[in-house]
Amino acid sequence: MSMPRSPAAASRLSHAVIAAALLSTTAACTPPPDSPTEKPTEPQAAQLRDAVRAPLEAAQKTRQSVDADAQRTREAIEAAGG
Repeated sequence: MSMPRSPAAASRLSHAVIAAALLSTTAACTPPPDSPTEKPTEPQAAQLRDAVRAPLEAAQKTRQSVDADAQRTREAIEAAGG
């Protein structure tokens, strides 16, 4: 490669080298592409629904047990003549 002969040509060459260096450094700074998640996230509405439903179901089972025991007690009282 021969040296430029005029100061204007040297200036253009130095500008071109600087521009190429800036372009190569900005290309190296791009972030990597996002990788896909392995599994989709579960909606939080389902978690909230399950958190509310569990105590309600437990209370319903307890009420059924208490009602059955009360019915047996009433039947036992009636059978004893009371």
